[in-house]
Amino acid sequence: MIYRFGKNEYDLSSRTFIMGILNITPDSFSDGGKYFNLNADTDTIIREAIKMESDGADFIDVGGESTRPGARKISPKEEIRRVIPVIEALVNILNIPVSIDTYKHQVAEEALKAGAVIVNDISGFRFDAKIAGVTARHNASCVLMHIKGTPQNMQTDPFYNDVVEEVTNCLTESVKIAERAGLKQIIVDPGIGFGKLFGHNVTLIQNLNHIRKETGCPLLLGVSRKSFLNHIYKSEPCERLEGSLAANTAGIFYGANIIRVHDVLENKRAALTADILNILHTPDK
Repeated sequence: MIYRFGKNEYDLSSRTFIMGILNITPDSFSDGGKYFNLNADTDTIIREAIKMESDGADFIDVGGESTRPGARKISPKEEIRRVIPVIEALVNILNIPVSIDTYKHQVAEEALKAGAVIVNDISGFRFDAKIAGVTARHNASCVLMHIKGTPQNMQTDPFYNDVVEEVTNCLTESVKIAERAGLKQIIVDPGIGFGKLFGHNVTLIQNLNHIRKETGCPLLLGVSRKSFLNHIYKSEPCERLEGSLAANTAGIFYGANIIRVHDVLENKRAALTADILNILHTPDK
């Protein structure tokens, strides 16, 4: 499972990899406004990205539009204004790959031109028919996530007959879209919290290895600070570190190759420990 991201080559089956989150937005559910108010706070962003790399991040994921439940959409122009200066700065400073978190082909195009090497699309290449082609033309990699509905309506009573099979089938179709465009390096994400109730999220985490095997792709898990943890213990996003660590550790045991996190150092240490104990990541297994 060896993937090349620019100058970095990773064997994604060898250990758990860490993707650090940089939300360049005023309204993200967990850290909205931390790096962006009317404009991006580039100095703070660069310091945070350098710290994430030092703390053990293997990727930095830059996003310019909140996709929390009920979030308002922004134009591609505004999204580009937010993220491109950040990506241009980071690719000249970091030694790890930069990912763009977007479902819009215009944003992906500019981000890849600026030096990003991964497109992380919450829609699994389903919201914008042009984004797969843009990603392929730049010889980039992709993360294809499952979402039921849109961020505006995804949590309005989502229903599944069989959440594991329906999510797996949808991701398989997204993989086919990517492959038809010519993409070779594909990662899948079951989309925890994106059109799922608490029980759906738990069941998906318990079946990550099934999803990974059926799609034939490495699997990314994003549980960091998400609201399903509030159903386990009452908490605000900033109070969910312990729950995030526990969910990510379980996810590693269940088959995750990459975890997408806000708190890099803590999750890196948890992942290092989990990998030692996890037969799925033991050499020669």
